[in-house]
Amino acid sequence: MNMLHSVTAVLRKYADFSGTAGRPEFWWFALFSVVAHVALNALNIFTDQGTVYLGASLSGAFGVAVLIPTLAVTVRRLRDAGRSWAELFWLLLPIAGLIVLIVHLAEPHRETGPIPPQVIAPSPVAT
Repeated sequence: MNMLHSVTAVLRKYADFSGTAGRPEFWWFALFSVVAHVALNALNIFTDQGTVYLGASLSGAFGVAVLIPTLAVTVRRLRDAGRSWAELFWLLLPIAGLIVLIVHLAEPHRETGPIPPQVIAPSPVAT
């Protein structure tokens, strides 16, 4: 999966919090978001009278526009890693929470299907 396929997949499922998202889909979209924010922030205009924060305003608008798709792909990625959506609350811890969340998001796919029934060994019968 390349960046274009990842971004189109995320934006196509922009409010779909069900299902899963693989590591490439999540990380390509994260890279796209960072690059877009940096590129938009570079559009600030510097004049003799001061700075016109056009780029910062565009970056903020972009951030609001991709907020729901980012949350949706993050929840799907956590589910693919075998985690709960509640792992997003790690972000409430200033630095350590972000590190813990990144580690969880980088985990490989984990199968979370139905739990197989336990095999109960027959008890020995006294004769």
